[in-house]
Amino acid sequence: MSLKALIVDDEQIARKVLREELESIAGVQIVGEADDGPTALAKISTDQPDLVLLDLQMPGMGGLDVIRSLKHGARVPVIVIVTAYDKFALQAFEAGAIDYLLKPVRHERLVAALEKAKRLSGTEIIEKLARLQDIADPAAASRNRRIVGRTGGEFFLLNAGEIHAFQAEGDLVRIITANRSYEATQTLKVIEQRLKESGFRRIHRNAVVNVNHVRKMSALSSQRWLITLTNGQEFVASKRQAKSVRQLLHW
Repeated sequence: MSLKALIVDDEQIARKVLREELESIAGVQIVGEADDGPTALAKISTDQPDLVLLDLQMPGMGGLDVIRSLKHGARVPVIVIVTAYDKFALQAFEAGAIDYLLKPVRHERLVAALEKAKRLSGTEIIEKLARLQDIADPAAASRNRRIVGRTGGEFFLLNAGEIHAFQAEGDLVRIITANRSYEATQTLKVIEQRLKESGFRRIHRNAVVNVNHVRKMSALSSQRWLITLTNGQEFVASKRQAKSVRQLLHW
């Protein structure tokens, strides 16, 4: 199968160079070009590329704005950053971009980036996008990181604030929101570490709750507490774990 690629850059000559390079590589189909952020988002939605070669420095809606605006779905593209500025490329790469290309783009680096893109699974792609969205919006990321949830073949980028709790059932971790649940793509331990600065607390070996959604805490005994969330769901916590939640809530 061909790797469907979308080229996003406000400079016509930069798009032309990338197109010529891509056309010389077997197994790549160019599905379109975009010269600004809104057009890029529209083409990502309609053309459903596997890969987006994305320039960060564009007037108006830049590359980071495009990343921030990407939504969930069954088809989420691999993002490869293309930029003339090394500091932006390194920052994005460390956040989760599959690769970065410095202008002028070298053929061997482009080939290597395409090979990496082909090896990624759907879960890996969406997790990288979640980390990229955190760095694209650092102010929000410090308090509301993105978490990936899955339902069937679709992936959803969830804001931490809308999540009520995580509950482990064997190897499966459920993400619980107000009206529905999703399957997590990471372990409970990894999720707890990722959200340690976002108001989440472990209350049981199989449960982590968002303290901002705690409605009531009731003593069941001297050692056990019943924690009720705003969606009505209940969890039993030990005295030690309940104390951690109360401290965060200043109860």
